[in-house]
Parts: sequence; C-alpha cells; structure tokens
Amino acid sequence: MRKSSPHYLLQSILLFSLLLIAAQFVCAENATTPGDLKSLSIEQLMDIEIDTVYAASKYEQKITEAPSSVSIVTAAEIKKFGYRTLADVLRSVRGFYVTNDRNYSYIGVRGFGRAGDYNSRILLLVDGHRLNDNIYDGAQIGTEFTVDVDLIDRVEIIRGPGSSLYGNNAFFAVINVITRRGGDLNGLEVSADAASFDTYKGRLTYGGSFRNGIEALVSGSIHDSNGDRLFFKEFDTPENNNGITDHTDYDRFRSALAKLSYGGFTLGSSYSSRTKGIPTASFGADFNDRGNRTNDAWWLVDLKYEHSLGSRVDVMGRLFYDAYDYKGDYIYNGVVNKDLSYGRWWGGELQAALKLLDRHRLVVGSEYRDNLRQDQKNFDENPFDSFVDDRRSSSIWAGYIQDEFTILPNLILNAGVRYDYYNTFGSTVNPRLALIYAPVDGTVLKMLYGSAFRAPNVFEQFYAIPSIGQKGNPDLGPERIKTYELVYEQYIGNKIRGTVAGFYYTIDGLIVQMNDPADGLDQFRNLDRVEAMGAEVELEAKWENGFRGLASYTFQDARDSATDLTLVNSPRHLAKLNLTIPLLAEKVFLGIEEQYTSRRKTIAGNFAGSFLVTNLTLFSRELLKNLELSASLYNLFDKRYGDPGGSEHVQDPERFKNPAQPLDIIEQDGRTFRVKLTYKF
Repeated sequence: MRKSSPHYLLQSILLFSLLLIAAQFVCAENATTPGDLKSLSIEQLMDIEIDTVYAASKYEQKITEAPSSVSIVTAAEIKKFGYRTLADVLRSVRGFYVTNDRNYSYIGVRGFGRAGDYNSRILLLVDGHRLNDNIYDGAQIGTEFTVDVDLIDRVEIIRGPGSSLYGNNAFFAVINVITRRGGDLNGLEVSADAASFDTYKGRLTYGGSFRNGIEALVSGSIHDSNGDRLFFKEFDTPENNNGITDHTDYDRFRSALAKLSYGGFTLGSSYSSRTKGIPTASFGADFNDRGNRTNDAWWLVDLKYEHSLGSRVDVMGRLFYDAYDYKGDYIYNGVVNKDLSYGRWWGGELQAALKLLDRHRLVVGSEYRDNLRQDQKNFDENPFDSFVDDRRSSSIWAGYIQDEFTILPNLILNAGVRYDYYNTFGSTVNPRLALIYAPVDGTVLKMLYGSAFRAPNVFEQFYAIPSIGQKGNPDLGPERIKTYELVYEQYIGNKIRGTVAGFYYTIDGLIVQMNDPADGLDQFRNLDRVEAMGAEVELEAKWENGFRGLASYTFQDARDSATDLTLVNSPRHLAKLNLTIPLLAEKVFLGIEEQYTSRRKTIAGNFAGSFLVTNLTLFSRELLKNLELSASLYNLFDKRYGDPGGSEHVQDPERFKNPAQPLDIIEQDGRTFRVKLTYKF
C-alpha cells in the first residue's frame, strides 16, 4: 500500500473530464444520434483538423487513431518559443522533464529520469533512423544532437512502450524528429545567433525542388560559446581558486546535414562534432582545468526506398551505416586520462504495409543490425598506463507485425508484437495492444497496454577499472517494463482540445550499479523493481488569429518497490503553460512559457528544490521581406535552481565544514538572452 493517496488529484481529473464533456455538448452545433454515429468514421465524427503522426505505427495516421498518447511540436512553435536544442523542445512537452549536469542533458518521463544514464530508455529517431549509439545506447538531445534545431520540421513524441515495433530502447517513449525538405526552402537561407556567455552561432542552408524530380537540401552549422563564470561551494578553498571556475563551461559544435530525394529514393547523411568543457570536476578530476572535456562525434548515412504497389500495398526498405566516437579528457594532478569509445554499425530494414478487406491495416517488417565495433579504452597519456582496452562486436535480428483492425467505424483494435534476437543474451518478445473508441462526436477513448525492454549495453557489461573500484558484468540481462494506460481526448470544435491520461507501469530487472561485498567493487546488476502511477491533464486552445494556449499538469509517483521510497530525480508534480500572443497579425508574436518542477531527491539524499522558470520570446516574420527576427529571455526572473547530478558528481562530505550541504546538485543558468536573425534569399 502506498504511503499517500492523491485523492485530490483524482477528483481534479474527474472534474476536468466532466467539464470537457459538458462543454462539448454545449458547443456542439449539430446534434447527432448514437445510431447515426455508427456510419461515420472517426475523422467525420471529429469534423476538425487532426494532426497526423508517423512513428506511432510506422505509417501516417491520425493521432486519434494512434495506439499511444501523442504530442507534436512543430517548426512554428520552435521559432515562437525560441527553442535552441531538442532538450528545450522536450522540456515543453506534457510529462517530460530534462536534467542537465553541464555536460549532457537527460530526459525524464513519467517519474523516471536517472541522471547519467545517457537517455538509454528513450528511443530517438531522425526521419525514422535510429540515433541511439551502440556503446551506451545513448540518445543525445543537447548541443551534441546531430541535427540543428533550425532544420526540424516537427517532433513526434509517442509515449509508452514501443518495443513491439522498434525493439531496444523504446522503453518509455519514442521520439521521431522529422527534418525539413529541400522543397520547403527553394532557395538559400542564412541564420545568425548571438547569446549570453559570448555565444555565437551561424547556419547556411540551401534547398530546392528541380524539374527533373530531384529534391535536395544541404546545410552546415557552427556554434561557439565561452560559457559562464561559475562558483561551486564544494570547492571553496584557496587551492581551488575559492570555488570559482572561469571559461571551463565552453561548448563548441559543428554539424552538417544533406538530403537527396528522387522518385522513391531518399539518401540522407549527417555529421556532428561537439566539444564540451566540464566545469564540475566530475569523476574526481582537477577543478578549474580547461583540459577537462568531452567530444562526441557522429556520422551517418541512410538510404531509404518507398514505393506503393497499387492502393493497398506500401513497401519500404532502408540501408544505413553509423559511426559514433566519444573522447573524454580528465585531468588528475596534471596527468591526462583518456576515456574513449568507438562505435560502428550497419543494418537494414524491410517493411510492408497492407490494407486488407477494408478493415485491416497490416504492417510486417524485419530488421538487422551488425555492430562492427563496440570498443572502449581508458588510459593515462603520459606516463602511459592502460586501464581498459575492450573490443566487442555483436548482432541483432528482429521481426515484427502489427494489425489495425477496424471492428466498427468508431472502434479500432490495434495489436502488434516484435521478436528480437541478440547473439549476446538471446531473445525477447514484446507485445502491444490498444483499443480505440469514439463513443460520441469529438470524443476518443484509448485503452493501452504494452511491454518493452532495454538490453544491457557494453558499457554496463564490460567497462571495468578495478583500481577505481569498478568491475564488469557480462551476465547482465535486459530490463523489462509493462505499462497500462487510459487516455481520454476531447475535441471541441476547431479550437479546443483536452486530454486526460492515467498510467501505471512496473519495471523488473532494472539495471543499477551496486557494491559487491565480496570484493568491494561496484558492478551493474539486474536488481531493482520499480512501480509507478500517475496522471496527466492537458488543455489546448487556438484561434485563427494566431493566439494559442497550451496548459498541462502531471502527477507522478515512481517508487522503488523494495523500499517504497520515491526514486531519485523524480518530481511529484510538473506544470507547464505555453502562450502564443499575436501582437501584429501574422507578423509579430509573443511567446510566453512557464515551467514548474517540484522538488527532486538526489543520490546523496538531499533535495533539489522546486522551481518555476519563465521564458519569453518575441518573434517576427516578414516585417521586412524574407526576414525573421527573434529575441528571447530565458529564466526571465533569474530564478536560482539546480538539477540532481549523477554519482560522478557526489563529493565526500567529510572534506567540508558543513556535511549537510547539497553537494550533488548542479546549479543551472540564471537569466540569459539570445537574439537571432534568419534571412532567405
């Protein structure tokens, strides 16, 4: 039995649901009897514009028919709210929160957000191409993300387990970033940013559609930031510059994207390289040394072919190759320690979508990935001393099937299952089941169940340095999650949409790092069991003049089943408000964003306090022909707050006068600004 029961929340959800239903009947202009509804499709029942989503079922469908709770963030919203990275985009989404340790950004969703796990429980796609690496299974969402945020057309966020279609990492959600097409530009576009901390960014993009049927896009970006002057009280000693570190929080990246389409073929390639200074002296490195840094480099090429065989069969095939390099420099008493990873993999996928008997929409596919290199190294540079030199390779084969069965015009059953075989630990089977019902005009109910897995990565299995107290565990098995969800969506005319969702999930065999009393070394093991429940409410209103409001509240209670204690970095409450206000019709907009996060427990047992952050963006387009301008203030009221850090940031309290001070909380930026100009030739 839980120690507390959120009756007030359940009452609020019930009241919110009743208000939506009542408003729907009040606003209905044309009454429809239940008998008439049976002859209508879900789209006809709604009679409004419904967003579409691809990644929920691997084909384009209305979000009202998707077997999951879906959010879409568009390029227009990215501009109007001044989002700088994919992390900024995800912060704005219902039920999501982002933690930053001044090196990487980590996604939290539905109460689960372990700092330092490199987002291995989220599947990240770009145009359907998997972007989780083969060393840490990490999904990069900060400035190290391989695509410039300016090149995003929209972001699809599909909540819940997605392993029935995607396999590994589709644990809590699937995020599909869809990039712009060359035909969207039909010309040359130049963009320049200037921001706090001597931050500058430039982008040059060319795109077009040509008479011979070729469509192309080529883009390059460069970014440089010196970073802030920071104070860390845990290093407030004379030998550590009194806790002050200057220009060690620098951030530099280069990225490029190219897409070429002809007929049914699309060839895409991207490259990115980011070097990030580490101001926190993580892993016990020397404080205030600019040599502490990480570099993440990614290169990929993806060839996809799509073709329709008549009106009932669509086929897709793709081949891809990825290369990921990680290089970390950590300075210990002046000695450079090199921490390196090299990942190389290729693979392919075949898929067919078939429409059968006007009631079934079947998706059948298979996928293969060959991990050519999964290498990890760690050594001191001078004098040379090797600690890790581990070289691996592996392979994965999978097959999946999903059937969307239209039982009645307003009742859909969606069922799917995927089989994955790993040559390292064996096989796993993961199903998904959804019942989607539209009982009355504008109302959609979804009852969802799904299971997913996360395979142990080579870092958890084989990274071992006994001299610092860490050993590997080649016998690790996959984590498994089961999720149950009920979603209620209400559409009121063309202007208002409301969502209420309740969820419950359990995780078994959660991989955690613990100390082995037999030898005193830390090791990853399948030990923990997590149980979580929660609810989300969201209300969106938009009008033709450009005014838009989106408000959401999330309650989440995620606990360790053995101790009944709340998980680390798990806020109980999240609240978000986004407002777009047109100041000059179709030309000037004010974007206001409010984000509230309740307090979170840290690894050391402290608490990072609750905070409310306000962001403000003034965006204009076509005041001068082909020109877009924006100015943003982030953390407008200069709120001081911090995020929980991973275990590498926890210092020894006995070194300091006040053992109770929160040593594992990473302070975040105060008020910052950015101005941006984009011109299309």
